[in-house]
Amino acid sequence: MPVPVPEERLRFGFGTNGFALHRLDDALTVLADLGYDSVGLTLDHGHLDPFAPDLGRQVERLAGRLDRLGLAVVVETGAPYLLDPWRQHTPTLMSALGAERRVDLLARAIRVAAELGSPAVQLSSGPAPEGVPEEEAWKRLAAGCEEVLDIAREHGVSLGFEPEPDMFVDTVERFLELRNRLGDPDRFGITLDIGHAHCVDPLPLVRCVELAAPYLVNVQIEDMRRGVHQHLEFGVGEIDFPPVLAALKHSGYQGPVSVEIQGASLDAPEVARRSLRFLKAAEPF
Repeated sequence: MPVPVPEERLRFGFGTNGFALHRLDDALTVLADLGYDSVGLTLDHGHLDPFAPDLGRQVERLAGRLDRLGLAVVVETGAPYLLDPWRQHTPTLMSALGAERRVDLLARAIRVAAELGSPAVQLSSGPAPEGVPEEEAWKRLAAGCEEVLDIAREHGVSLGFEPEPDMFVDTVERFLELRNRLGDPDRFGITLDIGHAHCVDPLPLVRCVELAAPYLVNVQIEDMRRGVHQHLEFGVGEIDFPPVLAALKHSGYQGPVSVEIQGASLDAPEVARRSLRFLKAAEPF
């Protein structure tokens, strides 16, 4: 009888949106010193502004810095006010006005990802446009995703579409619906946020992991309470993490599992330290 091959350990990361009060270079240094394997890099005005006139120079320098620190990276586009200072996550790919600005942002993120060696770019649907019928919203979203997917293919980067509470695509099953509408294309994967799934998905968390597993390109993780979209430190919410981490390992997923606690910035180094200690203790072997 063959001897089972031990599953590799999970690779933990931390999102830069939890280090909003640090310079990006300092945040990366802290994470590397703590022992993180990767970083979830949110493109935003405070760290790496995708609209900066010297973006190319910044990205080249950042690539070298990540390499020296031994940190992998996934590029994320969840900055809520980057395109509109008044309304979160707008315009979207479904917007009647301004959808081209979202496409432009995602194209910039894809080019940054390619230059940094990031395998994927995270994106989400944003909120449904007011007054737009659901079927029309699906059509607009699918058309926008097809346009962005063509750009991603050109650069050898995958898309990691994230279901998120209060957005048009908020559950794993709605992601699967979108993927089906696109014709199940290559390079259209999922960013599974464990807290989001616990918050709004009607399916058990382990089942969400199982459904997402064939398409996983990025995982975000934090604690959360059912029905309350607030990213919490581990142990403060309701999630039982060992079965979830076991399901991720069993799925064969080898990408980053990145802590996503945007409110950590006032105590970011210690939150990051506690988070890594918790995850390592909760990971089954």
